[in-house]
Amino acid sequence: MAKIIQHQFSFPNPPEVVWEYLTDANLIAKWLMPGNFLPIVGHEFKLSAPVMPEMGFDGNIYCKVLVVEPFSSLCYSWKFGPGDGTSTTSVVNWTLTSKDGGTDLLLVHCGFEGQNFIDMFNSMNEGWPKHVGQILQILNK
Repeated sequence: MAKIIQHQFSFPNPPEVVWEYLTDANLIAKWLMPGNFLPIVGHEFKLSAPVMPEMGFDGNIYCKVLVVEPFSSLCYSWKFGPGDGTSTTSVVNWTLTSKDGGTDLLLVHCGFEGQNFIDMFNSMNEGWPKHVGQILQILNK
C-alpha cells in the first residue's frame, strides 16, 4: 500500500516570502530543524533532529535537492533510519501557488520505501502541519 502525506496550507504572504522559509537554511532551522540546505539541484544536505530509537530513527535525515523552480516548486529526497545501514527513502514536494495576494502551499511527502517506517510516517504526518504552522507564527510576529 502506498503511503502519502499530503497537506495544504494558506499564507497571507506572497510566494516570495514563503519561498524564503523553504529555502534559507537559517529560516528552515527556525521552523523545522537545523541543516545545511542550499536551493541548488543536486546539492546534498543533512537535517538534524532528536534521536528517537523507539521509532528506529538516529536523528539524521539525508537529503538531495531534485527540483528548484523559484517561488513555485521545490523537491528533495528524504532518507532516514536507525543508523545501521538500513533506511527509508521518500520524496518531499512543495508547490507554491499565488492566490489573492497570498500563497497556497501544498506539501506532498511520498514514495516511502524501506522497512519499519510506519511509526515515523505517522509521526511526520502529524508533525508536518505543526512545523509549517510555525512559519505562519514567525511571519505574524
